[in-house]
Amino acid sequence: MSAGVVLVALLAGAATTVALAGSTTRPGWFLAAGAAVFVVVALGGGLALGRRGGRRRAAAVLGPALGLLVVVAVALIPPPLPAAPAAPGAVVTLPDGARIQVLTLPARGPVSGPPIVVLHGGPGIPELTADVAALGPLTHGGREVVLYAQRGAGASTRLGDPHGYGRDTDVDDLEALRRALGLERMVLLGHSHGAAVATAYAAAHRDRVDRLVLISPAPLDPTDTSPTRAAAGLTLSRRLQLYSAVLAPRPLLGYVLLQTEPSAAHAFLGDTEADLRNDAVLTIAQPALFCQAPPPGTPPVTGSGFYALQYPQSATAAPPADLRPAVRGLPTPALIVKGGCDYLSWRSAVDYRDGLSDARLLHLPDAGHNAHHERPEATRAAITAFLDDRPLPGTVVPPGSTTPPMGYRGPG
Repeated sequence: MSAGVVLVALLAGAATTVALAGSTTRPGWFLAAGAAVFVVVALGGGLALGRRGGRRRAAAVLGPALGLLVVVAVALIPPPLPAAPAAPGAVVTLPDGARIQVLTLPARGPVSGPPIVVLHGGPGIPELTADVAALGPLTHGGREVVLYAQRGAGASTRLGDPHGYGRDTDVDDLEALRRALGLERMVLLGHSHGAAVATAYAAAHRDRVDRLVLISPAPLDPTDTSPTRAAAGLTLSRRLQLYSAVLAPRPLLGYVLLQTEPSAAHAFLGDTEADLRNDAVLTIAQPALFCQAPPPGTPPVTGSGFYALQYPQSATAAPPADLRPAVRGLPTPALIVKGGCDYLSWRSAVDYRDGLSDARLLHLPDAGHNAHHERPEATRAAITAFLDDRPLPGTVVPPGSTTPPMGYRGPG
C-alpha cells in the first residue's frame, strides 16, 4: 500500500510538471509545481494511512517519498559542461543569419566535373571526420568535395525554437548554401536522411543537380516503420547501456517534454547538454550501423544535434510528406547503394530506383547502414564508376526486380 502511494505521488508530480510546461517555459516553475504536487499527494496518502494504521504506516510512506524526492531533485540538477572543442573547416553565414560549418576538399588534378556535396544523415548526425576519411579520396578523380554540418548539428547554428527543424529547412539551407558558395551544379551525395534531403532538393531544383548518389537512403514512404529498427542489431549488454543512458532523469524528462511542448524541453535541457548526451547515446548504438563491429579507428559520435534529430520524430512535429510523387519520373541520374545489413527496409531503396527514371541499385552484401564507412573502397569504386559512366562494380540489382538478392540480411 505504501509503495502504491509513493507511485501515485510520483505520477501526479510528473503529470503536473508536463502539464504546466505547456503554459510556461520556465523550468523552475514547472519543476517546483511538480515537486509540490508530489509532496502533497505523498503527505495526504501518508496521513490517510496513519489514521488507519498509526505512525509507523505513515512513516513507511513519507520516508521513502521524501528520499525519492531528494534523489530525483539531485538527478535533475544540470551537470557541469565542458568547453566546446574547436570545429574544423570554415563557417558560411546564410541570408537568415544561420551559420553553417563547411569543409571543402579541393579537387586533385584536372577538374572532371561538378563538385560533390555530401549531406550527412540523422538528421543531426554530421560524422564529418568519418566522412572525410571515407569520401575525401574522391578528390583524386578531379572533383571538389564539400561537406557541411546541417543546421542544428556540428558547429552549425542551433535554433532557439526546435519547431524550425525538419527536411524542408534542410532543403532550403542547401539552396542557400549553394548560392553562398557560388556553385552552379552539384553532385549530391546523401546518406540516410541526407539522401532524402538530396532527393527532395533535386525535385525542387533539378537544374542544379548533376547526379545523385544515395547511400542507405531514408524511406520515401512515411508509413515505412523500418527507421525504428536502428538499434535492432545491438547486443543485450549494449541495449542495457543504451536504456541506462536514455532513461536517466534529465534526458528522460527532456524527451517527454519534447513530445508535448518543445520550447519547454529546450528551456529545460539546453543544446550543449542535450547534444553531449545525444553523442553518448549514439556512440553506444553505433555498432548497429555495421554488419560487424565498427571498423578500427571509427571515431565516437561528436557534434550531433539532439533537437535536430528528435524534434522531427516527436509527437508535436507534422508527419513527413510522402516524397514519392515528387520523385516520380525525375530524370536526374542516380546511384543507390544498399548494404546487406542495413536496418532500413529493402523496399525503401527500391522506391527510389522505381521512382527515379534513371537510377541503378547496387547491393553491398557485407555493409550495414553506414556502408561508406564500413566498405569505403567498394563504395568509392562504385561512385567513381558511376560518375565516369563506366559499368558499376559489384552486384547491380536488375531493373524491375523487387526481391532482395542473395546475401541480404535486412528487413524486406
